[in-house]
Amino acid sequence: MEGSPIPVLTVPTAPYEDQRPAGGGGLRRPTGLFEGQRNYLPNFIQSVLSSIDLRDRQGCTMVVGSDGRYFSRTATEIVVQMAAANGIGRLIIGQNGILSTPAVSCIIRKIKAAGGIILTASHCPGGPGGEFGVKFNVANGGPAPDVVSDKIYQISKTIEEYTICPDLRIDLSRLGRQEFDLENKFKPFRVEIVDPVDIYLNLLRTIFDFNAIKSLLTGPGQLKIRVDAMHGVMGPYVRKVLCDELGAPANSAINCVPLEDFGGQHPDPNLTYATTLLEAMKGGEYGFGAAFDADGDRYMILGQNGFFVSPSDSLAIIAANLSCIPYFRQMGVRGFGRSMPTSTALDRVAKSMKVPVYETPAGWRFFSNLMDSGRCSLCGEESFGTGSDHLREKDGLWAVLVWLSIIAARKQSVEEIVRDHWAKFGRHYYCRFDYEGLEPKTTYYIMRDLEALLTDKSFIGQQFAVGSHVYSVAKTDSFEYVDPVDGTVTKKQGLRIIFSDASRLIFRLSSSSGVRATIRLYAESYERDPSGHDQEPQFS
Repeated sequence: MEGSPIPVLTVPTAPYEDQRPAGGGGLRRPTGLFEGQRNYLPNFIQSVLSSIDLRDRQGCTMVVGSDGRYFSRTATEIVVQMAAANGIGRLIIGQNGILSTPAVSCIIRKIKAAGGIILTASHCPGGPGGEFGVKFNVANGGPAPDVVSDKIYQISKTIEEYTICPDLRIDLSRLGRQEFDLENKFKPFRVEIVDPVDIYLNLLRTIFDFNAIKSLLTGPGQLKIRVDAMHGVMGPYVRKVLCDELGAPANSAINCVPLEDFGGQHPDPNLTYATTLLEAMKGGEYGFGAAFDADGDRYMILGQNGFFVSPSDSLAIIAANLSCIPYFRQMGVRGFGRSMPTSTALDRVAKSMKVPVYETPAGWRFFSNLMDSGRCSLCGEESFGTGSDHLREKDGLWAVLVWLSIIAARKQSVEEIVRDHWAKFGRHYYCRFDYEGLEPKTTYYIMRDLEALLTDKSFIGQQFAVGSHVYSVAKTDSFEYVDPVDGTVTKKQGLRIIFSDASRLIFRLSSSSGVRATIRLYAESYERDPSGHDQEPQFS
């Protein structure tokens, strides 16, 4: 600390009407809006900070990270300046501003921080023409619950000023502590720049048998892997954990340099966008492939020759093989959670293990409540996210290490593991169709009319033929969730048609970008007979 105390300024502002968090405390918008609209980012950051009670905010510790996308450095600086001015005592920030979403959750829980701010738009494109986002995680390390998101939104609608220390400058590249003396503050404001991987890696060491995974990845009979970080936040994690710690050859990891525009690509780990990985896997040289999204909480698994493991199957297979993981052998398995649109493949595993399944609305915040209460050990969503109670976020690298542990224990290929699972539990064919860029008013009327049609009593018992298969409607509803922990009721989370053979059709409205709306259609068909396990999902 040198020179005069840094001034704390109060800046007049006016509210924006479109700063309602989309769920989990997140605001995701076109980057140009954050960059070009006066006070757009400061307004939302002030709303987030003001949502924390003053007595909890003064002198507290918070965590800040980003996925490295364009505008992250500028935004990080603004967050730091405003946190200081609002009485936050200490910030933990990843070196160069980089921290994966799972790592933020890990650090919040490890140091008992008041919460964390993550600068990410998840799997959306970056760059000036891409998207940017701000996500608020609370003290349990998980996404903000709806009551907090609502509070943030209410503050954003009436905000008249924000406080900031515009002269405060930090060096994001230098590991260690930096202290600043502020006007009208009794204690110095402290920033600690930490290695983005170390604390998270130490947690992983307590969960997995690293020696077993290392034996799998090294030596004469090694499993050749290919892992694509898609130029997002996961590059340093993949290199340090899979290569340096577990012995995978350096050339196993590709696209590991975080780039502001993700190399001009869409950092979404699916068959549409992870084409570099898919082509490499189709060649047959590699036995295991994985890709991650921009902030590291989503993942995709591929087997040799490009064999695709659907997220719903991945969740069910992980559940069925938890005994391969030391953490679960020690902690036991208390229950599973899945979002309502996610395939019911998990339910069949749960039944065989005699543990409960909690069916929640989409959004990780609902799982956090279950895990905090000790009800849920493993959970997942159909949108390439899986996690456990080691954190309160979905965790892509953790899921990859689970898969490698299963392969090491069972000594089978990815495809063999999946096919054995289908033979035992049956196959859940599953597809999702997205109708994007719709006018919100249009989607409202579509969903309203659909609900009227599906919930009419005459719809029950109707039959629909697809090829030689006849589907008979057994139940329809508008899904609502009653939280078993606190009794909170969440309504209108999607329209369900459940058929007599447990196949399902689901219609759900999604508006994660907040500007246009998306209607998602999910189709699930169950096939018990192994002779029917080789169809394409779109035609099953």
